[in-house]
Amino acid sequence: MPSKSSARLAALTVAAVCSAVSGVVLTSPAHADTVRIHDIQGTTRISPLAGQKVTDVAGIVTGVRTYGSSRGFWMQDPTPDDDPATSEGVFVFTSSTPKVAVGDAVTVTGTVSEYVPGGTSSGNQSVTEITKPTVTVRSSGNAVPAPVVIDEDSVPDQYTPAGDPAANGSINGLTLRPSTYALDYYESLEGMNVQVADARVVTATDPYSELWVTVKPYEHRNRRGGTVYGSYDSQNTGRLQIQSLGSTADFPQANVGDTLAGTTTGPLDYNQFGGYTLVAGRLGTLESGGLERETTRKQERGELAVATYNVENLDPSDTTFAAHASAIVNNLQSPDIVSLEEIQDDNGAKDDGTVDASQTVNKLIDAIVAAGGPKYDWRSIDPVNDQDGGEPGGNIRQVFLFNPERVSFTDRPGGDSTTAVGVTRVHGKAQLTVSPGRIDPASDAWKSSRKPLVGEFVFRGRTVFVIANHLTSKGGDQSLHSQYQPPTRSSEVQRHLQATEVNAFVKDILDTQKNADVVALGDMNDFEFSDTAKILEGDGELWSAIKSLPKSERYTYDYQGNEQVLDQILVSPSIRRGCDLDYDSVHINSEFHDQISDHDPQVLRFRP
Repeated sequence: MPSKSSARLAALTVAAVCSAVSGVVLTSPAHADTVRIHDIQGTTRISPLAGQKVTDVAGIVTGVRTYGSSRGFWMQDPTPDDDPATSEGVFVFTSSTPKVAVGDAVTVTGTVSEYVPGGTSSGNQSVTEITKPTVTVRSSGNAVPAPVVIDEDSVPDQYTPAGDPAANGSINGLTLRPSTYALDYYESLEGMNVQVADARVVTATDPYSELWVTVKPYEHRNRRGGTVYGSYDSQNTGRLQIQSLGSTADFPQANVGDTLAGTTTGPLDYNQFGGYTLVAGRLGTLESGGLERETTRKQERGELAVATYNVENLDPSDTTFAAHASAIVNNLQSPDIVSLEEIQDDNGAKDDGTVDASQTVNKLIDAIVAAGGPKYDWRSIDPVNDQDGGEPGGNIRQVFLFNPERVSFTDRPGGDSTTAVGVTRVHGKAQLTVSPGRIDPASDAWKSSRKPLVGEFVFRGRTVFVIANHLTSKGGDQSLHSQYQPPTRSSEVQRHLQATEVNAFVKDILDTQKNADVVALGDMNDFEFSDTAKILEGDGELWSAIKSLPKSERYTYDYQGNEQVLDQILVSPSIRRGCDLDYDSVHINSEFHDQISDHDPQVLRFRP
């Protein structure tokens, strides 16, 4: 996978020689008559020979990586031992283009190292390697060891053991139990030649020429072909990342529900961008599943349609305006109110103090008109420069679009980037002190993060309060495949503070007017079953409407083979009790390789 993905893949193995696990370094080398690959791999994730020099380790070359900074090759012992916990394959890190070919019988002298993709602070597992190698080719054209078949019968249903409390929750030192845990099973095959057959795609091809398949066809499958992530204990053990040792131009452009028909074969690697990965020397043939983008129904005359849509760092230089406009007009059926997340300022990532986004927003509004939609009006508040996180210089913010033919916006002056919106009672009804406004922008909960945008709308004489959110991202959380189990979700700390602020503001509205219609929506960056969602919901002040869908249909995002909820629309009791709530997650992006955003939009229809 040279070219586009080389820079990213360089992070997988580069500088492995500098990343050896600390330990006792023996002064004398281990000799070929005693050391074979399974001795190097051992029965845990850390080699018992880490830091030690080994001499004339024999194997057959099964794959060669000639691109990026992670250059090297995999070799495998064709005469395995009888211990299923010990891998017979290992990666030899050469740093320069290897002078070997698949089928070469080689001996390697070098140092056993443990490299942690992403660095030790990432919490990722390590890759056992031989570094600083001296390679001798003994013969060529040898048969490659037959691949181990990975399928629904071989992969355990349990995902991982619990980490060792004495090692801060790490599973590195635990003896592998490959018949019990999926992560142990994959680790027991690290570096070996493996194979999957007729595997269904569960995450579409991404810009780095990689996709995800499942080897368990019935594991939490939904009707569109994906695999749904339904709780912290259902990690979906059949997921496996697929890359290729070939050209990116030849990599299949797959959507969710497609199939890699036939066999896909190659070494089993581990990287920071997905964990265990089959790096294919031979790819199956792509067969289309025929997945099509969804279209929601049009709201009825008496229904208010409110949508949330993360448009992924939209700025005037982007080429996606017509596609976003078509999605809003045709797939979302021109909602009355649209909360947009990740609208950037007028010069995008250029960090020159610009915060105004009127060019960005108006370009989208014009594109919507050109697509046959309404002439939306809009409201937003410019952030303080470089204070709201996101892409540096981009100054992302939330924006309200609204159709003035269907709904009106109640303007109350005084709202700006540093003024906190409040709630007052006028004639027994709740009102915002400023509209639009921002929730407590000076609070530490919103440090380097987007502040919620609040607006007061009127539909058919009924006031509706809308809160547009983009909570802090999950970046920095340890991965599901982390060496620490359960993994730490460090980003939750700030997100819980933010959820507390949003809930408190909604409570202020409801304490002022018990039957107020309140909608809190946006990119919550957390799951509907998460503590973040529970804090937002509070003691019934809000309810996440995506829970009105069957569990198999609850997803707005597709990450590493897991379809999951990040975007939500939460409603106050008066809306939920109306019994006319209609919620739709409109799948137009997350399942497709040619997506215009990584999020699917959501639409809520109800009668205020």
